Amino acid sequence: METGTLTAQVMREIQQRIAGRQLITGARLPSIRALAGYMGVSKSTVVEAYDRLAAEGTIFARRGSGFYVAAPMPPLSLVDIGPRLDREIDPLWVARQALDTQGELLKPGCGWLPPSWLPQDSMRRALRSLAKADSEALSSYDTPLGFAPLRQLLARRLHDSAIDAAPDQILLADCGTQALDLLCRFLLESGDAVLVDDPCYFNFHALLRAHHAKVVGVPYTPSGPDLQRFEQALAEHRPRLYLTNSALHNPTGAALSPLTAHRVLKLAEHYELTIVEDDIFADFEPEPSPRLAAFDGLNRVVHVGSFSKTLSASVRCGYIAARPEWVDALADLKIATTFGGSRLSAELVYRMLKEGSYRRHTEGLRLRLAHAMGPVADRLAALGIQPWMRPRGGMFLWCGLPGGVDAVELSRRALEQGVVLAPGNVFSLSKSAGSFLRFNVAQSGDARLYDVLRTLLSRPAGQAEAAAGHSAAA
Repeated sequence: METGTLTAQVMREIQQRIAGRQLITGARLPSIRALAGYMGVSKSTVVEAYDRLAAEGTIFARRGSGFYVAAPMPPLSLVDIGPRLDREIDPLWVARQALDTQGELLKPGCGWLPPSWLPQDSMRRALRSLAKADSEALSSYDTPLGFAPLRQLLARRLHDSAIDAAPDQILLADCGTQALDLLCRFLLESGDAVLVDDPCYFNFHALLRAHHAKVVGVPYTPSGPDLQRFEQALAEHRPRLYLTNSALHNPTGAALSPLTAHRVLKLAEHYELTIVEDDIFADFEPEPSPRLAAFDGLNRVVHVGSFSKTLSASVRCGYIAARPEWVDALADLKIATTFGGSRLSAELVYRMLKEGSYRRHTEGLRLRLAHAMGPVADRLAALGIQPWMRPRGGMFLWCGLPGGVDAVELSRRALEQGVVLAPGNVFSLSKSAGSFLRFNVAQSGDARLYDVLRTLLSRPAGQAEAAAGHSAAA
């Protein structure tokens, strides 16, 4: 198939819809007139594309009725849902690049702390204590809602953030991502619209594509979503969900202002919108900022937390706080999809929280991140890489590159030098962040990072390729 022709483009559109489960076996394809209008091509182009797909056995025609999907559905491929992107700006590629490598690469683009920043000694003590406990902790399934003492402790911690959640309004999950996946399974139907911030955490895009949601981006400002664009999106798309970070927003580091939070909740009530508040960076924050769940009382807001960022990525423990009737239904869904959570992880987290070592660790962690933030921002600024804003805390700096340098191309070249970067368009649904990078200040202390950036920024991509070609010729 010729990859550049209009006919090929129409064929790819249909193939991607089939791969993404938007069109299942036996489903009727869009009419020739409708697809031609949608893609801006002639009807004859669509006719030719449909004829070729029929010849391949992908679709078949029914006289007087139209075209239908004939082929059995292939295995689900997230890469094929939506437009095929360069692997360097694919969020799944970025995550895999950072996860597949161990100590040999610098990872200022990753989203987690170095192992040396985590409370390994405290965890070892908790593990030894847990190993001496009764066998139930080491071998049994957890209860449907999760380890009760941890849920009671989480209820007290949420109360300190002005979120009123009883223990039976809290469901433990294996991590924040599993919590979000359960909520998507529970709240979404295929084709439902979901609002996300633009930019936002890149795995939101992949997760929502996996649930066949229609993802709609809303520009994000230093005080929260752009309220005018937010209301326009609500009126136009009537979304089912809004997925966001209220505090220490990923990737920008911004925090929701009280005024913006109030307006967002008023709009959510008017348009019957459910908000999922992903608060996994709560313990990085020096002073608590407004939480939508606190203002709302867990009516339209579902609150999600996790300990993967602050404690250990190996200890998988997250939670959902929601209205009681939803928690009960989510517990059934959790049993249906995973049967039971990790009791071992839940008890380990509980022991660390109860004994006070976790509180001491997070206090030190906030101080350490604060001490790292300024020097990293200054070293980047010396290279012309300017922070979009100076966050109050956390580990992320959202930075603009000098002279409109393309972040994707820079990331490709940096990877060749052993540095994993996170280009801005990974986080942007509209692909409007092409000259931005997200830096993790905890992973940006190595002087080699700045040497690589200085070299790459001083030599444009074209010059670098020409130099490489000259060297090869020589």
